Amino acid sequence: MKKINKILVANRGEIALRVMRSAKEMGIKTVAVYSEADRNALFVRYADEAVLLGPPPSAKSYLQMDKIIAICQQLQVDAIHPGYGFLSENATFAQKVADAGLIFIGPSPDSISTMGSKIAAKMAAAKYNVPMVPGVMHAIQDIPQAKEEAIKIGYPILIKASAGGGGKGMRVVEREEDFIEQMERAISEAQAAFGDGSVFIEKYITSPKHIEIQVMGDQHGNVVYLFERECSIQRRHQKVIEEAPSPVVSPEMRQAMGEVAVNVAKSCNYYGAGTVEFVVDHNLNFYFLEMNTRLQVEHPVTELITGVDLVKEQIRVAQGETLSIKQEDLKIRGHAIEVRVCAEDPRNNFLPEVGILKTYKRPQGAGVRVDDGFEEGMEIPIYYDSMIAKLATFGKDRTEAIDRMKRAIQEYQITGIETTLQFCLFVLSHEEFLSGNFDTNFIARYYTPEKLQEPAQAAEMEIVAALAGHLLENKSQVPQNQAHSLKAKPLSNWKKNRL
Repeated sequence: MKKINKILVANRGEIALRVMRSAKEMGIKTVAVYSEADRNALFVRYADEAVLLGPPPSAKSYLQMDKIIAICQQLQVDAIHPGYGFLSENATFAQKVADAGLIFIGPSPDSISTMGSKIAAKMAAAKYNVPMVPGVMHAIQDIPQAKEEAIKIGYPILIKASAGGGGKGMRVVEREEDFIEQMERAISEAQAAFGDGSVFIEKYITSPKHIEIQVMGDQHGNVVYLFERECSIQRRHQKVIEEAPSPVVSPEMRQAMGEVAVNVAKSCNYYGAGTVEFVVDHNLNFYFLEMNTRLQVEHPVTELITGVDLVKEQIRVAQGETLSIKQEDLKIRGHAIEVRVCAEDPRNNFLPEVGILKTYKRPQGAGVRVDDGFEEGMEIPIYYDSMIAKLATFGKDRTEAIDRMKRAIQEYQITGIETTLQFCLFVLSHEEFLSGNFDTNFIARYYTPEKLQEPAQAAEMEIVAALAGHLLENKSQVPQNQAHSLKAKPLSNWKKNRL
């Protein structure tokens, strides 16, 4: 067992800062690497040491594997934490780290490689009788052959890129006559995005829920599951709101999904933090989707309901310790919700925004957690993911967690750019979300940009207009001090934030 004394965080923003904070509590020194765009970022200032990687584009900075490893060797770093995104699921990088005599805080290169291919992942999991969506278990690029398979499966079908995620190379085909065109598009997009045009096809679940299980394993064969997260509120196949536990999962279903997730991890000798994702149909039948071989953006909700610091557990596992938690010790306590605060305009198809944070004030109070990497006056750069922060709330039950999230969103003051905050408030107030019966079609089914025109704004303007009219009609009757009082009355926080 090799003790870790210094960690280089090969990432940026809020996840870099979040990892460094846990490392600091463990008495471990940290090193930040950064691009020119992040020179003044909070994570750079927080680290014990910081080294410039290069220009803003990721390919010239955060994806520079050999340069990152060289910095580790120069600064006597013991381990690298990849965060999520960038190099976190890159088996080549994990192998390079190991070959350099460093510790990769994550799973083995073989595990990353196996689960990085959706087809290889399904083949590995199939040995453990893991439930699968009906479909083809091998890569297909031959379009006539794929069309025959699609007919056997039955429409609607889903075409998915084998090598990637995030919705790239993914096509839903409702009718046989559309298949060839959609197959060609999927292959082309997969090739462009991942350098691999391989796709596979499976039955499309028409009203799916997206529920995932957090797992943690050590290098001694122990694996536990830390319950589920509900991740069905998505735009462009990417999550926007997550919660734990899911409002529709029973204790029996939770145990069944957890045991399947553990088997998926064991199928590739997995250790470290990982997430096994499932698609769930309207009858609550669940099917293995994929495994993410890293920490997830939504990990705070799991931490809040279990009391487990997943980053600390990752570090302990990486230095050879056995898991500090056993399955029988894990219990769900309360309810947690997370919204992704993104620099996107929900009134304009969630297009990314860039600009200066003219106002940036975080919400506070009981049960509120903000993981971010920005402060007032900083610029949101164009080069990276649009997420500004992860806002999470915790309550004794789902109702309290939702109420706290609504309050926190209303307290969060951000001007200078558009964000997803008001969209998230819309979702949290919608009866379908409150019922818990929503699925991944929520946005398509219930959301239009016009619905973000706040009733509060309209009501406020009506009040202002009525007051102005009243004052004009009765100007001579209003005492001077009262008129001054009405004129000086400040706008609400919401109105100030929109100006």
